[in-house]
Amino acid sequence: MEVTGHGPLVACPGCGALVPDVAGPTHAYIGASPGCWAAWGEVQARSFASPAIAAVQPLAVDVYAVQHPGLAERRAIQSVWVHLVSLCLILEAGRSPVDGIRAKQLLLAGARIFDRLEPPAARYSTTVLDIAAISDPEAVPEAVRRWARVTWEAWRPHHDAIRARAAALALG
Repeated sequence: MEVTGHGPLVACPGCGALVPDVAGPTHAYIGASPGCWAAWGEVQARSFASPAIAAVQPLAVDVYAVQHPGLAERRAIQSVWVHLVSLCLILEAGRSPVDGIRAKQLLLAGARIFDRLEPPAARYSTTVLDIAAISDPEAVPEAVRRWARVTWEAWRPHHDAIRARAAALALG
């Protein structure tokens, strides 16, 4: 598919978004295409210019990571777990993004034994491209929360295991 000025588009292997088919950097174990990784970089950069976006950036990091689970290797498996536990705490337990960060730290300081969670088969209805397309910084926080809810729901088959892992943490 051609989009004027953007070249051919490809589906990101993680989130399924149609992104430019470009060469470029990606992450070592997050399974994103270079075009999707570039869009994520743009979203991250915007958080430095807007307190509204910065406030939800930790949540956005969790969402992006679990939408791009990568290959079945230790770092990717661990990443999916810690970000899903953070999402669970924020979305279901009403904890703050700071508590989500603390949960990730506790999980990574522990035994670090994580079984692979089978990623959702369906592509996501909301991706980083939807967040990147928002021009009003004040509209980004609610969009990120919607993105998080869509993503959390996609991982429903694993909710019980994730909730149990979250409940085992001593967050205070």
